Amino acid sequence: MYVVCAPLIEGAFVGLFVALELNVDFTYSERFARPSHDGLFPAGYRIPAALRGKIRGRRVAIVNDVINAGSAVRGTFDDLESCGGNVVGISALLVLGTSILEYSSSKGVPLISMAQVPNHLWAPSECPLCTTGLPLMDVEGFSGTFL
Repeated sequence: MYVVCAPLIEGAFVGLFVALELNVDFTYSERFARPSHDGLFPAGYRIPAALRGKIRGRRVAIVNDVINAGSAVRGTFDDLESCGGNVVGISALLVLGTSILEYSSSKGVPLISMAQVPNHLWAPSECPLCTTGLPLMDVEGFSGTFL
């Protein structure tokens, strides 16, 4: 009756281990590019077609490793609902900032994490560095390597 779902690129290993420990089914969401009207949350997340039918009517917990802005969790949440799933909670090892707490509260589901640390997220028009034109990194003075 219960399912653990995790974004594949982010928290799938954590989610899989949680599902194994709880002896419940596991599924995942896949990331895809989508147009964004405000430049925020340009990635969408969806349950693979072969797994969508197994979500309907089931209680689902979304599990992730680290949640910052929450785009993976938001997209996964929306798609789980479109599959007919009932999201009953969100969890993560680490939560950065309050964005996902506000989201989970607006959805009426609990957010459980092992740790939470402050983080500041700004829209590009509100970012103090963006408004001054200050680059995030002085590439000319950079002596390291890019991965």
